[in-house]
Amino acid sequence: MSQFTKNYVLPTRRNALKLLSGGGLALAASSTMPGVTRFAQAQSSEPIRIGFQIHRTGIGAAYGRWYDRTTQAAVKRMNDAGGINGRMVEIIAEDDGTDPKRGAEVVEKFATQQQCDVAFGTLFSHVVIGSAPRAGELKIPYFVVSEGHHVASGILNRYTLQPGITDVKSQVEAMAPFVSTNLGKKVAMIYPDFAFGHDHRDYFTAALAKNGGEVIAQIAIPPTETSFTKYFPKIPQQTEVLYHVMVGPAVLTFVKELGEFFGSNHPEIFGFIDSLEAVDIQSPGLEFLEGTYFWEGNPRYVQNNQTSHDKMYRTAVGVDESGASVSDSRDISTYAHMFGCWETLNIIKAGMEMSDYQGPQHRSRLIEAVEDMTDIPLSDDHPQGAKIFNGKTHQVFGHQYISKVENGRMVLAHTTSIEDTFYPDETDYTTQPF
Repeated sequence: MSQFTKNYVLPTRRNALKLLSGGGLALAASSTMPGVTRFAQAQSSEPIRIGFQIHRTGIGAAYGRWYDRTTQAAVKRMNDAGGINGRMVEIIAEDDGTDPKRGAEVVEKFATQQQCDVAFGTLFSHVVIGSAPRAGELKIPYFVVSEGHHVASGILNRYTLQPGITDVKSQVEAMAPFVSTNLGKKVAMIYPDFAFGHDHRDYFTAALAKNGGEVIAQIAIPPTETSFTKYFPKIPQQTEVLYHVMVGPAVLTFVKELGEFFGSNHPEIFGFIDSLEAVDIQSPGLEFLEGTYFWEGNPRYVQNNQTSHDKMYRTAVGVDESGASVSDSRDISTYAHMFGCWETLNIIKAGMEMSDYQGPQHRSRLIEAVEDMTDIPLSDDHPQGAKIFNGKTHQVFGHQYISKVENGRMVLAHTTSIEDTFYPDETDYTTQPF
């Protein structure tokens, strides 16, 4: 058993709280936990206010639009079931422009002007890094729906948690063995030149080396770039696998220009679906992707083994079997990422019910309740898959999916175990005072 796993299965620090079970968010029977009530009578008719830091504008806008749809659907489901501790949930949304400085200002507004109980929602890692210190200073729980390794690395603070989506380091730990075994040993990487891309660069390079491979080129591209052809000649001729992850509004241009550059004579290609989020894979010019592979946080296309939970979730967020909006087939969702909003909101709900949260005076109690979570089962609350939360590092770990493009759709080729994504703890936020 690894040190990580040992840390994970130790009894929790506070014996009053237990984790999610079945498909619900219930506490263990209160008779077994003196002094803890299951669903206490709400002491306020005021709503639970969740400050939603949304990328409405900037390079994260495509994600922000679908994060919003997912958030609204999750909250409707909660409120239809009675809210949290008998109180309705209200979303207070503010655009951060996908900008770190603006992000910190939005967090401050949530805490000081809008009486929000928690802040939630941020995706782009540079915005998380710019906003989290202010959340810590203002002592407002900050639940991010990002993928950067910033939370688990220990550079942030106890008020910042990522319990609903996995981080890049865990993703690439699970991807590297597949790439080296099935696609090739010599890899050229193309990634965005900011924190998220740097995580890919650093952690995939290390993970591949552990699996007998080598990254022979690291090509960083500004995230605001609009044309990419000038970067492709930097790909070495001996490249066996091209690893790409790109973000922003120009991703369709990126993949089209990649196809124009290589034509049918290209190395094996392994991409992160970020390069194709919100983009129809059957768009003209993307035919060269046939036979290539993608990491997906949640498979965009309905698979043969679809669960009832995925079916329920697709209906709730208004997405069809190919990952497009049911109201407009041209509107492709960010399906590989937006589940993190649904699942994080359900973690917030669970934590508030476990801690009998009544207001800002109970924020630290809420954080402690989430820190005590471990196993998170597959359910309607968590339709992407089962997960394990590490309360010390404030980071969740879960299954990863590798899909292959076949006949113009993505077909699931490999599902990793949760254990494939583990790495040793790098911090222990629970030792930090509130």
